[in-house]
Amino acid sequence: MPAPAPSPLAIVDAEPLPRQDEVLNHAALAFVAELHRQFTPRRDELLARRGERRAEIARTSTLDFLPETAAIRADDSWKVAPAPAALNDRRVEITGPTDRKMTINALNSGAKVWLADFEDASAPTWENVILGQLNLIDAYTRNIDFTDPGSGKSYALKPAGELATVVTRPRGWHLNERHLQLDGTPVPGALVDFGLYFFHNAQRLIDLGKGPYFYLPKTESHLEARLWNDIFVFAQDYVGIPQGTIRATVLIETITAAYEMEEILYELRDHASGLNAGRWDYLFSIVKNFRDGGSKFVLPDRNAVTMTAPFMRAYTELLVRTCHKRGAHAIGGMAAFIPSRRDAAVNKVAFEKVKADKDREAHDGFDGSWVAHPDLVPIALASFDAVLGEKPNQKDRLREDVSVAAGDLIAIDTLDAKPTYDGLRNAVAVGIRYIEAWLRGMGAVAIFNLMEDAATAEISRSQIWQWINADVVFENGEHATADLARKVAAEELSAIRSEIGDEAFASGKWQQAHDLLLQVSLDQDYADFLTLPAYEQLG
Repeated sequence: MPAPAPSPLAIVDAEPLPRQDEVLNHAALAFVAELHRQFTPRRDELLARRGERRAEIARTSTLDFLPETAAIRADDSWKVAPAPAALNDRRVEITGPTDRKMTINALNSGAKVWLADFEDASAPTWENVILGQLNLIDAYTRNIDFTDPGSGKSYALKPAGELATVVTRPRGWHLNERHLQLDGTPVPGALVDFGLYFFHNAQRLIDLGKGPYFYLPKTESHLEARLWNDIFVFAQDYVGIPQGTIRATVLIETITAAYEMEEILYELRDHASGLNAGRWDYLFSIVKNFRDGGSKFVLPDRNAVTMTAPFMRAYTELLVRTCHKRGAHAIGGMAAFIPSRRDAAVNKVAFEKVKADKDREAHDGFDGSWVAHPDLVPIALASFDAVLGEKPNQKDRLREDVSVAAGDLIAIDTLDAKPTYDGLRNAVAVGIRYIEAWLRGMGAVAIFNLMEDAATAEISRSQIWQWINADVVFENGEHATADLARKVAAEELSAIRSEIGDEAFASGKWQQAHDLLLQVSLDQDYADFLTLPAYEQLG
């Protein structure tokens, strides 16, 4: 008697979308189901391990490089695989969600790479998840155009040789996709995003002279990198393409991963492309992990923690040195400024700040950096062109002058800046505005001339939580308390209503966003990720 066929993947509680069957055909669903069967149990174990590690940090208030992997760090002989031609020059990368207009604009932007984002810049509505995949398929087959219904402006792709190389970012390990289930269990969002993209586009990308390239977010350990590597090996065999075709760049945006950079590259070495230094998620991770550590771990206002802060400098310098020692690209942080069409003076100041930031990264040895808007591409390009010239990267700069001790990465108290009342108000204002847009399905949101994503909301609510729990006293003499946060939130909500009018206020999700921000900021039981309770409320 033949073995019963495995259960198919079920689409649950999702309104059918136009052309959905092109993405969710039988073969693609079978592949995602197999990924789920093979790898979700390990994902679950690794999520449990995160909790154990957090508990250990709560007990010790410290972190160190791992003694059990010292041999990997000491072995100078290993390197990651050489970069494929399409990923050798990454001097400017633009980031953004995979909606149709952004897909065209990002590919046309003049950046070397587009981070096509299913993660922090995309609220995971069913529409965003599935139509985002469809937009990428259409881009690779050159079946994509867009006419803005408001302005009537049309968008179309430039010639193939002028387009950015796509590096896709799936969701983090902690998020599930509730609309795709196997025997009643939701599939991890990471496996949905990776699986659908890889299955449909791997061969197509090879034929275009590129490949299936990925950014891996929220990684917390080398064991999580090992899981990704095993997924890559399985996936390449499944569709019959050579091992090493996939390339992955890992975001070092958690404090625990900062202590395992070499091990992460080692686990992915046949598939590794580089590491990236992010800011907001990294700071959020410090608050999350060291929230029991007392006053020495209290961060000042988020905008006071620049990449030149000593503990951030230790992190970026170690990242460049680690990457170049192992032959990998070091990619710098985000320039999030959104140019104003009305205020040239604001633009001038902001452009100067962006230039200084990108100049610093290029001189420190980074091989490229991120921007959030096409108008910033030329600025970042000029900074890296000045250092790189005709060279595609500067991996030959080994930065052997860098020496970072374990304590340097968590020396938060080396900062002179302190939390301020205006910082609290900004965290509340930005948090409400971002969460409201996210609940309506928008993950990349322009707020106060900055492009914000989910990491912004995470650091905002984490700072409110941390300041209250550390009983911070602001410069005006007020104590950070739950009552003060509620008062400020009520004032911000009232200000938003006055600003946009009663009708727009009523048609948005403002009260819901206000309530959710206060929930995750004031609950004594700190939520691991804001997006977990938020996803329950996402339409």
